[in-house]
Amino acid sequence: MSFRDENDDGKDLRKPFLHTGSWYRMGSRQSSMMGSSQAIRDRSVSVLACVLIVALGPIQFGFTSGYSSPTQSAITDDLSLTVSEFSLFGSLSNVGAMVGAIASGQIAEYIGRKGSLMIAAIPNIIGWLAISFAKDSSFLYMGRLLEGFGVGIISYTVPVYIAEIAPQNMRGGLGSVNQLSVTIGIMLAYLLGLFVNWRVLAVLGALPCLILIPGLFFIPESPRWLAKMGMTEDFEASLQVLRGFDSDISFEVNEIKRAVASSSRTAIRISDLRRRRYWFPLMIGIGLLVLQQASGINGVLFYSSTIFEAAGISSSNVATCGVGAVQVVATGVATWLADKTGRRLLLIVSSSGMTVSVLLAAISFFLKDLVSDDSSTIYSILAILSVVGVVGMIVSFSLGMGPIPWVVMSEILPVKVKGLAGSVATLANWFTAWAITMTANLLLSWSTGGTFTLYMVMCAFTVVFVTIWVPETKGRALEEIQSSFR
Repeated sequence: MSFRDENDDGKDLRKPFLHTGSWYRMGSRQSSMMGSSQAIRDRSVSVLACVLIVALGPIQFGFTSGYSSPTQSAITDDLSLTVSEFSLFGSLSNVGAMVGAIASGQIAEYIGRKGSLMIAAIPNIIGWLAISFAKDSSFLYMGRLLEGFGVGIISYTVPVYIAEIAPQNMRGGLGSVNQLSVTIGIMLAYLLGLFVNWRVLAVLGALPCLILIPGLFFIPESPRWLAKMGMTEDFEASLQVLRGFDSDISFEVNEIKRAVASSSRTAIRISDLRRRRYWFPLMIGIGLLVLQQASGINGVLFYSSTIFEAAGISSSNVATCGVGAVQVVATGVATWLADKTGRRLLLIVSSSGMTVSVLLAAISFFLKDLVSDDSSTIYSILAILSVVGVVGMIVSFSLGMGPIPWVVMSEILPVKVKGLAGSVATLANWFTAWAITMTANLLLSWSTGGTFTLYMVMCAFTVVFVTIWVPETKGRALEEIQSSFR
């Protein structure tokens, strides 16, 4: 089914495309319309363009996460903050993200994926400007909360939007772009922080969202959301531009319509959650997103300089930038592998690699404490092994547990509960991230080896969880995945 076949005059296309967004100006003649749309005939180009635009949101997410690392000493000196005040500043993004996560699902359901990203972008921009012009801690705190609120919405909406627009054979790789963009944002914050002061860095942090806002006017809304809202013409127009004007979308249209029709429009009730089709995917989504953070990855990244110092590395800035680069490369590999090896295999390999790496780090730190002579060869070897363990943990995380839980969450949640369940899963992720970040420094002060032992237990449990409960979603339509839980 092609719009060129059914709408020969091209006029019926004008309203849906202006409503949902496109890459070109709509003309009154079909010939001019088709000529200007030549660049998006290949479905991978059109979908990739959408993904690259919304990926500005996760870049903002990563920049927010990475901002506090290179700016700590400068901000504390300029504004005369105590260590505890700066720690509060750093943690407030997680608090704001929890609030944003609570609202994210309902916002995305009521005003659409594009509308929710627009809402997320505005407080992010205001937050960065508040930090840039801050004269005391109050503006810093307000700005950080606003950033976190926007990031909480972005962290749910972007993977859901990508999953809903991507062809099933590309969904894993495109979905992994979400986490890849986060790591790029972290890396940019680390690198730029070496060359500009913290106020300029805050202004630069607003750029992704400043570009995202106009970009949203040039991409289509999620066809599955439009179908759910009963906007049939807009839904088919959005899907056609995503797949290319020469593509036959009739089968996909019918599958989406069938899925929407089978989903009751009545509100979800607590009693409904007893049904396997709802509680099982919700358990998987929440479980993966909680275990992603319970592995301790945020604690390791946030306090990487402390960990590397304990391992015997003096240049924390270089080590931090190195960690950022490793994350980007490893997540890029995961993006390439997601549609080749499958989600489940990547999760098992990733969590297994994390278990081994964290165990190596734990043993190395325990043995280092027993070696009194820090100039001995054994001490140096143990220091190298501990660093290898930490870096191995980060690489393993980036290969699967970083990007894939968000991909799986966006794929398995049924249409009827996606807004509510997505909010709950995202909130659980952010709450766990906050808990890990708040406790990591205390645990590291207690025992570095003991901290990594606790993280190792969670990584080992993740292997078991994925092996027993997580299904493979590679190469399956969203409607097929969700109907399998019935």
